[in-house]
Formats: sequence, structure tokens, C-alpha cells
Amino acid sequence: MNETVISAQNLSLTFHTNDGPVHALSDVDLTIEKGEFVSFIGPSGCGKTTFLRVMADLEQPTGGTITVNGVSPEQARLARAYGYVFQAAGLYPWRTIARNIGLPLEIIGMPRREQRERIEKVLELVDLKGFGKKFPWQLSGGMQQRASIARALAFDADLLLMDEPFGALDEIVRDHLNEQLLALWARTEKTICFVTHSIPEAVYLSTKIVVMSPRPGRVTDVIESTLPRERPLDIRESAEFLEIAHRVREGLRAGHSYD
Repeated sequence: MNETVISAQNLSLTFHTNDGPVHALSDVDLTIEKGEFVSFIGPSGCGKTTFLRVMADLEQPTGGTITVNGVSPEQARLARAYGYVFQAAGLYPWRTIARNIGLPLEIIGMPRREQRERIEKVLELVDLKGFGKKFPWQLSGGMQQRASIARALAFDADLLLMDEPFGALDEIVRDHLNEQLLALWARTEKTICFVTHSIPEAVYLSTKIVVMSPRPGRVTDVIESTLPRERPLDIRESAEFLEIAHRVREGLRAGHSYD
């Protein structure tokens, strides 16, 4: 039986600003099962990041319900049920890579020896073994982002929330990191929620693609991928890939009819 990780029903979120209300999310219904790789795609301001932040208990919904592992986002946060990867790597320049990755473990008071073992393990997972003593400025942008992913993995949570982690990187680096992320997902069997603006990235990575419309942020389509789990980069030239990409593009276009 499938295990539900995220369940949202009639989820809405309205921000109250000096210029009036901003409807960031409107009546969102979505279920995410354990082990899925789910991408959220849509134009800027469609509520993709807001939805991720609601899952992470960084924003509070104003209507509807959402559960993470069957409990409220707050309870899930307190239980350290997820790791969160932001758009920028956000590494402290005065800390080594190992000490950046270990920061959340320090904060929760994990014993030093256990911290060291956990740091070594996640460095290996993201192919940064041997880079623990380096400082962020000694690493390329792509390596810094991998260190940021390692920090999010340090808790060993089953859920990984990723907010456009590769958006600022050039296409060649991004392709390489997409391949590495798929390999990491295969090895760890984590559930991943991934925000992106890139149709090829969404189609290449995901088992399910959630297409969102501009404000108020609604889900206009949920596309189950028919691609195999093993995905070399050149799968992006296959007819099946292009067909899914076309459906995503159509969903994005249909979403604009709400304007």
C-alpha cells in the first residue's frame, strides 16, 4: 500500500498587504506518495515556492488543510521530517564545507562523533568526499549547491524540499547536477518536492509534474511521467520525453487563461 507523505485539500493562502490581499494559493488539492519525485512548475508568482514553504511550516495557510507524514507541518518540522534546499547555497564563508553541513547537527546537540560520521556519509552521497576541509569560496557554484544539498540531507529525513536549487547555474553544470540528483534519489529512495521554471528539468527529473497557474496559484494539471526510472540525459531527445514536455507546455498555457 502506498504511503502518503503530503496531503493538501482545498489549500489556500492569502497574504494581506498594504495594496490589498494577494491570493498566493487557491483550492489546491494534491497527494504525494512516499518515494515520488514531484516537480512544481509555473510562471513566477504562481505559488510554487509558497506551497513548498507551507509544507515546511514557513508559511501558514489561510484555508483548507495540509499534512506532512500524517501530521501538521509544524509537528513535521519539530520531528525534523524534511530537509530544505534554498535557491542560493547559503553557506557561511568562514566555515569549512564540513562545518557548514554539520551546522544543523550542532544546533540540535548531536554528539561530535556522530556529527563527523553523518558529515562523511553525506559528503560521499553528493560526490564531495575529500572536500570537507575546503571553504565555500574554494568550490565552484555547482559544488557549493551540492554542499547545500548535503546539509539538507544531514538529518537523514525522508522528505527533501528543493526550491529551484539549480536555477542560477549554467546549463552544462545544471545537466550534470540533474543526473547526480537522480542518482542520489535512486540511492536514498527519498521523497523529493522540487520547484523549477525549466520544462526539460521538470520532465527529466520527475515521476509527477504539478503544473501551476499564475495568481491565484492553482494546480492546472498533474502529469504522471511514463519515463523509466533509469534516465540517461539523451532521453530528452526521445518522442516520449517531448510528448510529456508538450503536455506541460499546454498546461502552462491553459493556466494563463485565468488572467
